[in-house]
Amino acid sequence: MPIEAKTLNILACPKCKGKLVHYVEKDELVCRGEQLAYPISEGIPVLIADKAREISSEELEKVPS
Repeated sequence: MPIEAKTLNILACPKCKGKLVHYVEKDELVCRGEQLAYPISEGIPVLIADKAREISSEELEKVPS
């Protein structure tokens, strides 16, 4: 289930405070600046840096803007 745009506008990467993008295919929130993907568990974003995974440049290209 996609995260509402209104919600995305108030969420930020806990590491750099940058904008997050919902990567629907993997159900994660992605920070392009840090190249991190934060999981979404049961519809709730887990914005903890230790829980994020690093993503490659190739995978980052697949994430919609």
